[in-house]
Formats: sequence, structure tokens, C-alpha cells
Amino acid sequence: MHRILLIDDDEHLAAPLATYLRRFDLQLESATRPSAGLARLRSEPFDALILDVMLPEMDGFELCRTIRRESQVPIVMLTARGEVMDRIVGLEIGADDYLPKPFEPRELAVRLQTILRRTRSVETAPQKLRFDGLEIDTERRQVIRQGEPLELTGTEYQLLLLLAQEPQKVFSRDEILNRLRGHEADLYTRAVDILISRLRRKLEPLDCIKTLRNAGYAFAGARS
Repeated sequence: MHRILLIDDDEHLAAPLATYLRRFDLQLESATRPSAGLARLRSEPFDALILDVMLPEMDGFELCRTIRRESQVPIVMLTARGEVMDRIVGLEIGADDYLPKPFEPRELAVRLQTILRRTRSVETAPQKLRFDGLEIDTERRQVIRQGEPLELTGTEYQLLLLLAQEPQKVFSRDEILNRLRGHEADLYTRAVDILISRLRRKLEPLDCIKTLRNAGYAFAGARS
């Protein structure tokens, strides 16, 4: 059973949500304060996190940044009212997905299952993909750029792997969203642009992700 940590100050949310998620083989643990959540994350293994944006002590964005300095565990952020800016900021600082409040528990379960399925799917990929200046080790989920390891979020890693497994193939924004999420999303295409931009910055000085106007993105790295 996959272990999920919820960090949300709503004391009435965790119990019914835990009961519901158990149907999907997901064991939900909870903390109502960021400090308690961080302590649990540092001492216990979790397969994914759910973070609310509005939290005491520090907001969900600051908490996400703190976690990303220590861990690449997948993160789903809960954004009040589904504000577009909240979604953009969440993705830019390393969240893997977002869900506006109020949300349907079924949709949250689907989002979590998709993230976990994404992680498992890496096991079927070739063990190592090598390109000029870049190596992707799928067994260790590690990316080496010019001899130095890169720190990527789960979604950044999955996006890079998706593109690199089929070099030169053009992926549209909608196709990338659907492949990463595993279901028909609300086609928030700006999210793809944000992820691509963030990934490109981390890959610099390599220039291996190309934009094809009105078409999408393709991986242009040369195999070594």
C-alpha cells in the first residue's frame, strides 16, 4: 500500500479522505502544521505528498521549496479557488500537480494514482539513455549533465524521459499533458510551457529541447 502524507490545517479533512483513499490502496497519513509534516517526512518513507497552499507557520509554496531542497518526492498542491497564479507558482517551484479546492476525492485519487504509475513505468524503460553531455539512468532515476548530477522534480524527470525516449519526435502540449497525467486533463497548456522552461534552465548549457512553432516540443540531443 502506498503511503501518502497530507499537510493541511483542516482537522476535519484527513479522516474521511483517508477512508476514501483506502479503496485505492492508498494509506493517508496527516499533519496539520508544516513543522510536523517536515518532521514526519524526514523520519518516515512516503510515496507522495499533498500540500495545502494556505497553512500556518509557512504557506504551502514555502513548504514546497523547503521539501524540494531535501527530497524529490512527488507533490500535489491544493490551491484555494483554483487560482491560475497559484497553479503557476506551484509548478514553478517544483510541485508535480495541482488540484483546486474544493475538490472531488475521486479526482485526487486519480491524480495520485497517475503520479505513482508514472514512477513505476520508469522500470520498463532502458536502464540508461546516453546523449552528448547527458545521461539518464532510469534505474536510479538520476540525470547527469556534463558529469554533474541534476536535481529534478518528479515531473521534470518524467518530462525529460518522455522526450528523450523518442528523440526528434514532436510532442504537442496537449499530448505531453495527457501522457504525464495519464488522463484527459483540463488542458492547462501553460503548465507545459512552464515545465519546459524550467527543465531547459536546469539543462543549460545543453540545448537539447527544441520548440517547433505551433506544433510542440522535441528532444534534439545526439546519442553518444
